[in-house]
Amino acid sequence: MHTKTINQLAQGLRSGEFSSVELTQHFLQRIKQHESLNAFITVTEELALQAAQAADQRIASGGASLLTGIPIAQKDIFCTLGVKTSCGSKMLDNFIAPYNATVVEKFNHAGAVMLGKLNMDEFAMGSSNETSFYGPARNPWDTQTVPGGSSGGSAAAVAAGLAVAATGTDTGGSIRQPAAFCGITGLKPTYGRVSRYGMIAYASSLDQGGPMTRSAEDAAILLQTMAGFDAKDSTSADLPVPDYPAALNQPLAGLKIGLPKEFFGEGLDSGVAAVLETAISEYRKLGAEVADISMPNLNMAIPAYYVIACAESSANLSRYDGVRFGYRCESPVDLTDLYTRSRGEGFGKEVKRRILMGTYALSAGYYDAYYLKAQKVRRLISQDFQQALAQVDVIMSPVTPTTAFGIGAKMDDPIAMYLADIYTIAINLAGVPAMSVPAGFSGGLPVGLQIIGNHFTEDRLLNIAHQYQQVTDWHQQTPKL
Repeated sequence: MHTKTINQLAQGLRSGEFSSVELTQHFLQRIKQHESLNAFITVTEELALQAAQAADQRIASGGASLLTGIPIAQKDIFCTLGVKTSCGSKMLDNFIAPYNATVVEKFNHAGAVMLGKLNMDEFAMGSSNETSFYGPARNPWDTQTVPGGSSGGSAAAVAAGLAVAATGTDTGGSIRQPAAFCGITGLKPTYGRVSRYGMIAYASSLDQGGPMTRSAEDAAILLQTMAGFDAKDSTSADLPVPDYPAALNQPLAGLKIGLPKEFFGEGLDSGVAAVLETAISEYRKLGAEVADISMPNLNMAIPAYYVIACAESSANLSRYDGVRFGYRCESPVDLTDLYTRSRGEGFGKEVKRRILMGTYALSAGYYDAYYLKAQKVRRLISQDFQQALAQVDVIMSPVTPTTAFGIGAKMDDPIAMYLADIYTIAINLAGVPAMSVPAGFSGGLPVGLQIIGNHFTEDRLLNIAHQYQQVTDWHQQTPKL
């Protein structure tokens, strides 16, 4: 049952082939069987079975939605009422959320069954899931490699069949990069398309939640539930939500694809490049036109991103002070000792590094030199995307320069780790939507193709990905566990 699509499972639930309780028990058993992947921080078995029973009653009464009774899992960055929401950090290891994030509330309203909370890099800061207080999640294709980050637990769980689908968040590639490493479909929507209310903040102008699934069809179904205006989120876009599943079957004849030369040069692994070349040739067969384009400011994305993201994280994480909630040091002698030891003991190494960088960039005498300049570069990068997407319908590129790397391979080299997101970060700076689609394998490990669109064109991206998945079966490949 764990290899079926959401539509197939929904049909099985409605026909009585199996119940939601039976389906949920199946996934709970798989989670126990594959605990070594460390994909989950918290498994909510009792709550899941209660939700499954309620879903069966709802299905029997005829009031079910497509997601009713479908077992999914939430990244542990989304607040869940009465359930630990740790954000992968010792700082929040004892935090029980007093409310639901809007995304969680929407899935609950749809009748989806939450299996638990998924592992992640601490406060979403990382590209490998190795900064988690709970230890690294492992890539089910090769358990000695990383699943990517920060949504590594989400990607590993979906790839290994521990959940039908999962939520992720993407600040600089944290949905797309792990989706590529684990051979699943991951979509970062336009900034503002999915509510950030109840999604613990890392960098507020960059963070965006999105779906992580096996296929574009399943991603469309999830996004249909996740998307929409939320008055509780001041950055939420008050725009109509298209019917994403209905748009999947549009033909691709006449589609114009742009390939930025800056993304296909030095640094891209030859095996990854060969897979992408084959994938793009499939689009040509589907009737698309392909053209080379240039986006000259992309080379400045990494430094601009890390100044902006770290500055915002410095501000956002100032609330974790040992006073109101979260970790508190033992026997503080005074207020300064309480602050310094609580933060020093509660935060991990990478989080401290980014807080320090961000505080420095915002400090007197350096704000103009670093933060303000980074924001100007951000505008140039955004203009690059606007100009490119005026010439072509979508941009295609690698998601990552290599396939998944070994656990521990880059932990002592922060710059090498940051460069793992070199092809994804600019998209967040521009706020446009992008997704990773399974495109093949190199050296036995998955490779993702990145599809980038204009603001609020998620329906078109999902359509383009779905049409590719109708003529390839990479998204149906599963690891041998």
